[in-house]
Amino acid sequence: MSQYTSFYKFISEEQRERPFSGGKLTGLLLEVISACKKIAFLTGQGQLAGQAVGAAETENVQGEQQKKLDILSNELFIESTQWCGYLAGMASEEMDNSLSVPDIYPRGKYLITFDPLDGSSNIDINVSVGTIFSILELPQGVDKPTDKDFLQQGIKQVCAGYCLYGTSTMLVLTTGNGVNGFTLDPGTGDFFLTMPDIKLPKETNEYSINQSYSRHWEPPVQRYVDECLAGVEGPLEKNYNMRWVASMVADVHRLLCRGGIFMYPMDARLAAKGDAGKLRLLYEANPMSFIVEQAGGVASTGRERIMEIRPNALHQRVPVIMGSQVEVDRVVSYHDGTTPIAVAG
Repeated sequence: MSQYTSFYKFISEEQRERPFSGGKLTGLLLEVISACKKIAFLTGQGQLAGQAVGAAETENVQGEQQKKLDILSNELFIESTQWCGYLAGMASEEMDNSLSVPDIYPRGKYLITFDPLDGSSNIDINVSVGTIFSILELPQGVDKPTDKDFLQQGIKQVCAGYCLYGTSTMLVLTTGNGVNGFTLDPGTGDFFLTMPDIKLPKETNEYSINQSYSRHWEPPVQRYVDECLAGVEGPLEKNYNMRWVASMVADVHRLLCRGGIFMYPMDARLAAKGDAGKLRLLYEANPMSFIVEQAGGVASTGRERIMEIRPNALHQRVPVIMGSQVEVDRVVSYHDGTTPIAVAG
C-alpha cells in the first residue's frame, strides 16, 4: 500500500494547510472511522452474525420497523464516539431525540448527526449498505445541547461523509475542500486514498429513481423521466440507463463514480400521509448534498437548494434531487416553469 496515502496522513496534511481547531476535527474523524470499521465488520458477517440479523420488534421515530443491525450499529456509533472529548452531542435517525454527551465524559465543540445503517432493508439480501454522517459546530454559549441546537442549515456543516459497506469498504469525505474517497485495507485496518478529488461530470445518461412510484410523481419529475425514456428520439436526444439500489449511500456512490442524477422526489403518496418528502434532512439529505456539491454537482428539492433549508424538526423529511449539474438544473427548471416543453425533431 506504499503507493497510496493513508487517511491519517491525508487528513494531517490537510489540517496543516487549513487548521481544524487544533486537530479536534481530525481526532473526531478518527473516532468516526473506528465506529465505521466496527459496523463494517458486523455487516460483513452476514448470516454468521446470528441473532444480529433480521427484524427487531421495535420501530424508529418515523414508524419504520427497525432491523437488529440498525440498533446495533447505532449503539456501536455512540459507544465509539461519545467518550472522545470532541463531541458535545449527537442525533441519529434511530433515536427519538438528540443525545448529549454524558457528564462522565468531556464535551467538545462539535455535534454529529448520523444514519448508522442506511439501506438496512437490503441487509438480508447482501446488497450494499452504509453509514452517513454530518458534523456541525456547537452553537456558542451552549454547553449541553438539546434538539434545537442541531437544527442548522446544511451550509453550516464543517464535514460530511459516508462509509459504504460493499465489495470493499469505502469512506467518502468532504471538509469543504473537495471530495475524496478512501478504501479500507482489511489486512492493516487502514483507509487509503484511492479516489482523490472526485468530480461529477456536468451531464449524464444515467438516472436513479424508484420507477414503481411514477404514478404518484409530480408533473415536473414525470416529464423529465418520460424524456429520459424517450431516448435519442425524444427531446433530450440521448439514451438513458436507469439504476436503483434502494440504498441511498449506494446510489449516491455510483453517482459520484460515474455521474448521474439521483431522485427521491415529492409525490402524492407521501403528501397523503402528511410527509414533506421521504429522506431525512439532517441525516441523509444535508450530508449527501454537501458531498455532491463539493464534487461539482447540484442538490435540490426541485424548488430550493437543500443546504439552505432551515430545519424545523430533528427528523424533518425533504424531497431529494441531486447529481450532475445539467440534469438537476433541468428538473428544477421544470418545477419553476422556466423551460418550455421541447418538441423532438
